[in-house]
Amino acid sequence: MSEATRLPELYVAVDVEADGPIPGPYSMLSLGMSVAGRPHLAFYTELRPISDEFVPEALAVSGLDRDRLLREAPAPQAAMARAAQWVERLRTTGRPVFLAAPAVWDGMFVHWYFVRFTGRSPFGATGAGIDLRSYWMGRTGCEWRRSHKSTIKAATGLKDLPHTHHAGEDAAELAAVFDAVLKGRAGE
Repeated sequence: MSEATRLPELYVAVDVEADGPIPGPYSMLSLGMSVAGRPHLAFYTELRPISDEFVPEALAVSGLDRDRLLREAPAPQAAMARAAQWVERLRTTGRPVFLAAPAVWDGMFVHWYFVRFTGRSPFGATGAGIDLRSYWMGRTGCEWRRSHKSTIKAATGLKDLPHTHHAGEDAAELAAVFDAVLKGRAGE
């Protein structure tokens, strides 16, 4: 067994705030990552928008100011290079595994941005990872409609843990929820 396969998996909770439904025509405005069970391992960056297009309702969710981001945020190339370096540094202690809720939304933006601006994703060629709701369904046998994060938070005793739409804070929230699920604090 190689040294890399003996290292533990590190579940990297990822959250994205964006100004539209898909990457490319629209922009990822912020990216947060936090390792489940290791709250001191966290990353956050804002990003300069890549297009002039945005959906006002999507932008309103995060409360981020596009004009400020255009002036002050790092270019996507720099922000994603720093994000990739952060994930790669995790490899000294474990094997990073992408985790999101929902993985389809956050994963779509993160994978596209990594490939577009760094040439590859530190989470692998497919950018695949764990979706919290799907994991919960497999663990509890519940239906999709009973797998909302709020339901999982209540079952793990974390119902008062806020969801703020700040990518860094929401990544930390997801990491705490997944850590609780892994530790079996689910009311099954």
